[in-house]
Order: sequence, then C-alpha cells, then structure tokens
Amino acid sequence: MFEKFLNLPRFHKRVISVAADSVALFLALYAAFSLRLDQQLWVPTREHIVVSGLTVIFTIAVFIRLGLYRAVIRYLSDRAFITVFSGISVSAVTLILLGYWLEVLVPRSVPVIYAALAFIFVSGTRMTVRMLVHRPRYCNKQFVAIVGAGETGLQLANALDQGTEYHPSVFITLLKGNHRALINGIPVYDISYIERAVKEHRIKRLLLALDADSGIDRKRLLKKLEPLAIPVQTVPTMSELVAGQARINDIRDLEIEDLLGRNPVQPDNAQVAASLYGKAVMVTGAGGSIGSELCRQIILHRPSRLVLFDQSEFSLYAIERELQAINHIEGLRVEILPLLGSVTHRRRCEAAMRSFAIETVYHAAAYKHVPLVEHNLIEGVQNNVFGTFHVAEAAIAAGVKRFVLISTDKAVRPTNVMGASKRMAELVLQGLAQRQSGTIFSMVRFGNVLGSSGSVVPLFRDQIRDGGPVTVTHPDIIRYFMTIPEASQLVLQAGSMGQGGEVFVLDMGEPVKIADLARKMIHLMGLMEKTDERPDGDIEIVFSGLRPGEKLFEELLIGDDPQGTAHPRIMMAREVSMAWDEVEQTLNRLMRASHEFDCLEILEILKTAPAGFAPNSGVADLVWCNGNQERLSEAWKAGKVRRLPLG
Repeated sequence: MFEKFLNLPRFHKRVISVAADSVALFLALYAAFSLRLDQQLWVPTREHIVVSGLTVIFTIAVFIRLGLYRAVIRYLSDRAFITVFSGISVSAVTLILLGYWLEVLVPRSVPVIYAALAFIFVSGTRMTVRMLVHRPRYCNKQFVAIVGAGETGLQLANALDQGTEYHPSVFITLLKGNHRALINGIPVYDISYIERAVKEHRIKRLLLALDADSGIDRKRLLKKLEPLAIPVQTVPTMSELVAGQARINDIRDLEIEDLLGRNPVQPDNAQVAASLYGKAVMVTGAGGSIGSELCRQIILHRPSRLVLFDQSEFSLYAIERELQAINHIEGLRVEILPLLGSVTHRRRCEAAMRSFAIETVYHAAAYKHVPLVEHNLIEGVQNNVFGTFHVAEAAIAAGVKRFVLISTDKAVRPTNVMGASKRMAELVLQGLAQRQSGTIFSMVRFGNVLGSSGSVVPLFRDQIRDGGPVTVTHPDIIRYFMTIPEASQLVLQAGSMGQGGEVFVLDMGEPVKIADLARKMIHLMGLMEKTDERPDGDIEIVFSGLRPGEKLFEELLIGDDPQGTAHPRIMMAREVSMAWDEVEQTLNRLMRASHEFDCLEILEILKTAPAGFAPNSGVADLVWCNGNQERLSEAWKAGKVRRLPLG
C-alpha cells in the first residue's frame, strides 16, 4: 500500500498532501476550541465552521504560495519546517482577523493553541512519511563510522544519509572535548573509545573525513585504526570537490600518501612557473606514468606549447585527450602537439625540437621494470642508454636550453641492468655537460613511484581483493617511496635549478619495509594476515624470492657528502663522472656489442664503466640464453651466467 503511494504521479501526491493538511488543520482548530472551552464534545456553531473553513482555505493557499507542496518529502530539510511555521503563523493571524471581521467568538488563547497543534500535525505527517520512506533503506544500509567530526565529516554524513549504501552511525573525534556529544543526532566518540564504538554500533567500515586544515598526523591515526581489522576508506580532498572532480560521497580506498605516512615534498612554485611560463616544452615518454603526470603539471604553468613525444599510439592518444580537456576547461590556451616517435631515432627527435623551437626537454622515456629489462637486455640498453644519448644530442643540435633526465635510485650501486643503464645515462649527460655549454643538463634521482605501472600498491590491492596470497620477494626488502605527483614536482623543481651536469636527489625520509606495507594494507582493508600462529586468517603473505637483478635495499647517493640546494628537501650528489672521450669510447663499445647481440660483452662493459655495477646474477636475457646454448654452458661453468627455466 505504502509502495503504491510512493509510485503515484507527482500531481496525485500533491493532492493527497493538500487533503491531509486540510484534515490536520480542521482537527487542530477543533482541538484548540475544545481545550479552551473545556468541553470534551464541543459542537461548533455555523459561524465557527465558516471561520474554520476560511482559515483552512487561506492557510492552504499560503502553503502553496510558500512552495511547501513542491518539496520532496523524502529529502525534506530544515527549511521546510520553517515554511510550515511561517504558514501556520499567518494562519493563526488569519483566524484572529476572521473572528474579528465576522464577529465570531474566538478566545485569545485559541489561535496560540491552534498554531501549536497545527504545526505538530502538519510537520508531523511529513516526518512520519519521511521516516517510513527511509526505514527500508536504513535497515539495508551498512553501518559506518566517520573519523572526523568537522565540516567534511558532517557533509559526508548528510550525503550518506541520502544514499542507499551506508548509514553513518558514529562520529569518531580527535578532540577529547567533543566526546559524547551529538551531531545531527549521531553520537560522537573520542578516538580512544573507538573499539567500544565499533562493538556497540556494529560498525562495518571506517570512513576518513578529515578537514584539510586539521593538522592530523595521519600516520599515527592509521596506526590506531589498523588493529581494528575493519576496512578503512577515505573521501575526496577539498580541492577535488571544489574542482568538481569528485563528490563528497565518492568513497574510495586509502590514498597512497596515507599508506606512506610521510609529508610530500612541496616545490617552489614561483621558481618552477618562471622556468615554464610561455616556453616551448617537450616531454619524452609523455604517455607513461611519470611522463603523463609531468604533462599535467607543466600545462598548468601555461607554456606556449607542449610537445608530447611517445612511441605508444594509445598512450599518446589518451594523454593528449586528457590534456586538451584540461586546456579547454581551465582556459589555458596551450598548444598541445602529440608526436609519435622513438627516442632511439635521433633525426626524428631533432626535427621535432627544431620545428617547434623547443626550449626545455623532460626526458621520461625509459624501460624501468627490473626483471623485464634483465630478460630483454639489448632493448633495455638501447632505450635507456642510447635513447638518452640520441635525445640529448638532438637537444644540443636544436639549441634546447634545458634538458632534465628522470633517473632512479636503482642507478646507485646497481645490481641489475636497468639500474646500470640509467647510471650510464647519467654519465652520458654529465659527459655532454662538460663537452658543451649551450644546453644545461641535469638529472633527478628518486625512489620507487607508487601508483605507476608495475607499482606494488595496486598489485597488493588486487591480490588482497582476489583473496590472496600477497607476494613479496623477501621478508627484509625495503624501498624508498614517493607518489607520482611528488616525483613530477621534483623533476620540475630540478629542471629550474640545474646549472649543468648536476644529479639531484630527494631527502625521502625513512625507507619502507615492503612486507610491513603489505600487512598494513591487509589490515586496513578489514582483513587479517594468515600465519602459522593464526591459521584462520584471511590473506597469506608469500615470499617468492628476489627476482633477477633485485636487491634488498636501494640507495639514493653513491657518495656520502651530498651538497645542499635552495630547496630544503633536495640535495645535489657529489659523484664520479667520466670525461667525454671515455664516455664516447664506452658508447661505441656498447653499440658494437649490441649490434653483435653479445649480452656477455654488454655486461662486461657496464661493469668496467664507473657505474658501480655489480650484478647479482649472470645473463638473464631470454633470447640470448635460448639461442646460445654452447656459449651459455661455457659461461655458466665460469660463473658468468644464471640458467633460466625456459620451457
């Protein structure tokens, strides 16, 4: 029956509302006279009926004029009750005036009693309907606690109340003074009572809704929430809400920054802006995780043109579309030029730089997945070493003013070909910086980038959602971490600071133990780790062993005496370099070995260069190992190569 009423056309619902209000007003008038005249069965006179009828008709007209019947009852707000109060007040005054004009006895207290009863009846019917509408949805909702009792938390509670998935049962406050308060009828608990709140209110999920200016230490907060083994999620930031990129009730998994528990490095925006505004900028590898974020940040500084250079057609198409949308929405008027091409083709790179008068190049194109480069050694060297060399030479020939290489912490005392190739790329640029002065070369080196392709966080998240196990290579493996936006900001900052040949590194704080990161993610997704001591746990962590070329810990500096810069969190490495003649000889040897497809020789060349390369395994190139069985056998006996299961 009630469902039938809810499914009626809007006009029919309004007619029913008018009829219900008419009955309620007549009852209020009758009750007011009965109470005042102290008669259990008061019989109204003809004059009283006329006054009452006119009062009700006039009141309904006022309600219509005030828009009461346009309000949707299930979404009724405080403003509707103000409308009811205003209409009833006018109605009471009307009753007094009609009694006076028609000379009908209306005791002075009757309008007051009538107004009180009418407000209760009219608003009460609406509250009852609203409660009945929300009752089924309320029963089917999941009970959640909102961590943060500020403006963001209140907005989230209101949004969830209108939704169909979650019911905000509790606020968790970080201010002891708010303990046991009520906000919108929802109880508030201090963070120290969170276990009790979770049990008493049957909480199934925790939602972080912290105000941007709250100054809360998220690392300490998550440490308190982790033992509860309840899923912890968050809501969009205020900047995303203001930009229209998300809604307050867009619940999502914890951000990578929350898992890291460290403050991101803030760039000097004025210095970065001065180096990009009105300039012609080119980004190689523009479709990759780092390259695409660089493009997003560069375009906001309004360069005159932004050239996107990538060999992947789809990646280039995707980032070009995204940037064109930003360009249009923000009214930036930046000329965006998508170019297909490989960094190993010097003439293509030089032609692009000359055609568009490029002033700054950010070189992000590289193969960076350690095991894949180990298994595809020749391509790794060609792309990372010679790709950098060709783009750099093209930049010199085209008169580019600044060239910034995106490097990696794996270039420090590398144990894998990927790291050695990136260190070799650094040495190439340092040699070119000595050879000429027209183009300023600088490099920026940072740790693992979370959220990029192949990053552990999305991998762990998918494994946990699939029921496990979570695979970690070694129980003691540690890494430095940073987010893609933070890494990109550092690259832009270094690009504006470089004077020629510098290697910039970031003070990234304490490294993170990968196994601990996996456990934290398991707990914060509301699950328990499965161990020998807890066989009934949900997700098991399995240690698969170090991959080819992988080491237990990474470093950011080769030397121990970094030099400070104008930015408090950015250092400049003091490291060995090669004279250009030595660099050129090494490149020639590498090129010959690559043409001959001699992987053993390539490893020997990389080991003799001042790159600190100390491989922890032999040749792992899949094609070379499979096609050089006799030589492989000899090299294996000499301890130079590691056999691989190829079948």
